[in-house]
Amino acid sequence: MSPTPARITAVDTYDIRFPTSRGLDGSDAMNPDPDYSAAYLVLRTDAEDGPEGHGFAFTIGRGNEVQVAAIHALRHHVVGRSVEELCADPGTLYRDLTGDSQLRWLGPEKGVSHMAIGAVVNAVWDLAAKRAGKPLWRLLAEAEPEWLVHQIDFRYLTDALTPEEALTLLRRGRDGAGRRTARLLEAGYPAYTTSPGWLGYDDDKLARLARQAVADGFRQIKLKVGADLADDVRRCRVARAAVGPDIRLALDANQRWNVGEAISWTKALAGFDPYWIEEPTSPDDILGHAAIHRAVAPVKVATGEHAHNRVMFKQLLQAGALDIVQLDAARVGGVNENLAILLLAAKYGVPVCPHAGGVGLCELVQHLAMFDYAAVSGSTEDRVIEYVDHLHEHFTDPVVIRAGHYTAPTAPGFSAALRPEALARYTFPGGTYWSAGPDGRKGQSA
Repeated sequence: MSPTPARITAVDTYDIRFPTSRGLDGSDAMNPDPDYSAAYLVLRTDAEDGPEGHGFAFTIGRGNEVQVAAIHALRHHVVGRSVEELCADPGTLYRDLTGDSQLRWLGPEKGVSHMAIGAVVNAVWDLAAKRAGKPLWRLLAEAEPEWLVHQIDFRYLTDALTPEEALTLLRRGRDGAGRRTARLLEAGYPAYTTSPGWLGYDDDKLARLARQAVADGFRQIKLKVGADLADDVRRCRVARAAVGPDIRLALDANQRWNVGEAISWTKALAGFDPYWIEEPTSPDDILGHAAIHRAVAPVKVATGEHAHNRVMFKQLLQAGALDIVQLDAARVGGVNENLAILLLAAKYGVPVCPHAGGVGLCELVQHLAMFDYAAVSGSTEDRVIEYVDHLHEHFTDPVVIRAGHYTAPTAPGFSAALRPEALARYTFPGGTYWSAGPDGRKGQSA
């Protein structure tokens, strides 16, 4: 008698919150006191000694329980599925989740409901990569182009990217992929750091961390701007003096400005030679980004961390509204949708510099950028992954930075698993940190 096929038995969810607001880590003009949080899930199976799948959506504190509930609402689509079939074709689950008409009404394909889909889909990819014995970036880079195309939902995209065009890009990307994989394992992927530039840091801390970033091998740093122009001028002066003229200085307004303000403010800071201005206005304002793009050149416009699906990226690219695509591993519908975004960027010849930081975003997005280099764009020119030195110690396979580069992951999976002790301490509200007293729960409500 043949063994019973392994199946998904549970989707366990956790509300994980870290008190980053206490040190103003992550602070910017729009988000002054974030508590970096993860709506975290574990896919359990009945396979003996089999791996589990881990995924999460990133939030910044209050409301994380809403994100956890949205993930829980998807469990009926997952529990009972064949593990082998699910891992062989994650695209089937992705289509089932985005096609649930009653839940789709809450989006469609945007916001809390879509981020929940991304968390579940990413957990499936984590499980699939573990079962294949490969880090996710290598699973993707070594996959057949036809299979990768099958993973993508081309609905709403074919006026910009057809399946045939995607297949051509992926087949072309196979040329030299082995050489680029070896290069990644040897040298890693270029990074830039936001760690010096949080808005709540004083000038001495900014200067000290900026100098340290250069000493550590980073060739680009980023500053948060947008609350007060005089403060921004002063902080840019401090940062430029600390790093010198040859290090790229990127600026991030975190959606703070109207279009006119974005143009005038960016021009006021142009003397500090900023490489890009990030999220200068509403992330949904495609025409506004296009107007800013035309007005502030040669300063580049970067956006995408809050672009809620592949259609937004399509329109940003079609409108010529950005110079840098900043996809996010957990904002859209997981790996499947990010495959579409990477291919759209390749079609339009726009470099991808992923958004990271947060809780585990560095761990996830490194896989997408490395796949892009190995098997899609074939280039790291003007491409860097954001790095923030927060919370990596809570992951079982944390990122490793050497000489300003992400070291290529070698452990099987998507690098998404939190350590058990992190769950025990930072689960809200019952974890040992949050139950310790009112100071631990400052600013939070369940």
